[in-house]
Amino acid sequence: MRNSNNYQTFYKDAIKNKKGYVTKDGMWAAIPSNGKKFAIVHNGIVEHFSKNFECAMIYIQKGIKKEKNARSKLNKSK
Repeated sequence: MRNSNNYQTFYKDAIKNKKGYVTKDGMWAAIPSNGKKFAIVHNGIVEHFSKNFECAMIYIQKGIKKEKNARSKLNKSK
């Protein structure tokens, strides 16, 4: 079930200042951890640690792309 909230509205300053990130649906987040590193959280589970904000964003974008591809493959097989 999808939530209609846009979680990015709550974290505008953090996203603007590259201190953290969350997707609109709240499924993916990059939160500061150990200085410059960022913990990547997906569905409430820490999935990865990135060395900086830019790497964290790339990891999240790839994860979202993988999910979309997996969903489209499931829909084609039906």
